[in-house]
This record gives sequence, structure tokens and C-alpha cells, in this order.
Amino acid sequence: MAYDYETLEVSQDGAVLTATINNPPVNVMTLQLYMDLVGFTSEVEADENVRAVVFQSADPDFFIAHFDVEAILQFPSDTPAEKSPELSDFHLMCERVRTMPKATIVKMAGRAGGGGNEFASSCDMRFGLKGKTVINQMEVALGILPGGTGTQRLPRLVGRGRAMEICLGSDDIDAETAERWGYLNRIFDTQEALDQFVDQLAQRIASFPAEAIGLCKTSINNAEMPWESGLLEEAYLFQQTLRTHGAQSNMRKAMEIGLQTREGELRMGELCAEIASAANDD
Repeated sequence: MAYDYETLEVSQDGAVLTATINNPPVNVMTLQLYMDLVGFTSEVEADENVRAVVFQSADPDFFIAHFDVEAILQFPSDTPAEKSPELSDFHLMCERVRTMPKATIVKMAGRAGGGGNEFASSCDMRFGLKGKTVINQMEVALGILPGGTGTQRLPRLVGRGRAMEICLGSDDIDAETAERWGYLNRIFDTQEALDQFVDQLAQRIASFPAEAIGLCKTSINNAEMPWESGLLEEAYLFQQTLRTHGAQSNMRKAMEIGLQTREGELRMGELCAEIASAANDD
């Protein structure tokens, strides 16, 4: 894959791809950044050599400020609103990071607002910095509403009442509150600690079988379905993973190195990393 974009700096370490957003002065989601994200998410979705994607920013103060308001002012507004039968390109971009068969992780050291926050909230995991990370959905203050998944994604992440506060209040939500509400997975005291944790997590996930990563993610996303439907899909996806080479190989390796022994079960986190290492050495 080429991964050549004007506003994204892309690097690869094994099966982990890192996209660094760099669109001075404050990482506004201009049309160029938007098109680069559309292209990048489409490209990485199809890349079978990638199992985890990390999004981060070159600007310590801004992940993505928000969508370019100057561009929004050019949207058609002199004719009646029409309901489209299809998802917008922005919705499709957000759906790609939500559903692609690889982990999508946001390293949010600074602010994420508007469409930038909607993009981040569509990814699988978000990690931030104490006293530094801030989210804000400012659209209602501008007389519009979050139209890039925000009114649908945020209630699923933090609950209806808190989504109302975020969207209707159009105010800053600090890192500590965002973590407590479940928007951020974890927050860290320093950039170094944030980098170390996210990089290790991405590499850990990328060491596991690709089919298991993708199908497990699909099954978790199915939690938004009715309960019984989600369980039926879960059982079906489990059957699919069972039939993969990765599953058969890793389960046998696990038994060889201590699974279902007292010693092995008492250090399961370490054992899981060793299973991946042993399987990848073959």
C-alpha cells in the first residue's frame, strides 16, 4: 500500500499502522484532511497486512479541532432539506473505522471537537492525557447539530443523558470526566506513559490471529442489535473463528505452554502474550 497523503504521516511497525494527523495550524478537518481520511480508511480497510491502526496528532494541543466551518457554510441551504436514502461519505468513513476487521485506536493527547470528535468516537478505543485531553461538540452553539454520527454514537458510548449534556451544552468535557463517563478508555499523567501504553496495546493486539480480531470486533458491534439476535450472531461468529488456522494453532500452543495448569492460569495476561509469540515463531 502507498499511504501517501498530504495531511497524514503514515508509518508501519509490523502489523501496526500509525497515522499522524498534521494539518496546521490547529488540525481543522479541512476538505483536504477529510479526503485524506476517507482515502486512508478505505486503503487500510483493505490491507491484509495490518491488524491494528493508531491515529494520533503531530500537534500536542489538537487531535482534530472540528470540521471546517467555512466549508460547512458552502453547503446548500437555499432549498428544502431532503432525506437521503444512503449514508453520507462522512458517515461511511466513520463506519469504516468502526467496522473494519482490525483494531482502531485513538491516541488523543489534545482537543477533539465537532467532526473530529465524531471520527474519534467511531474508533474502537480512545486514550488521553490528564489535564490535557478535551472533547467538545460545539455544533448546537453554532445553530446546527452533530451530523457526522455524533447524535447516534455518543448515546451508545456514554448514555442518553450525558450525550445530551455534551451536545446541547456545547461545552468542554475534560479528560477526567470523559474517562469516568466511558468515552476515554484510560487517561495518563504523561505523554510518554500514553505513548508506551497505546503502542504496547496495539502491538499486543496485532500479534493475535487476524480472523479472531476481525470477527470478535464484529461480534462486539453486534451488541447494538436486539439481545437475542446479537447472541445468535455471536454463536455463528464463534463457529467461524473455530474453523480458522489461527484458532487451531493458538489453542494447541496454549495447551503446550501452560493453559489449564494452575501456574499458567494465575498469569493469564502474560500467557496470552506468550501464546502469540510462540504461534508467530512457527
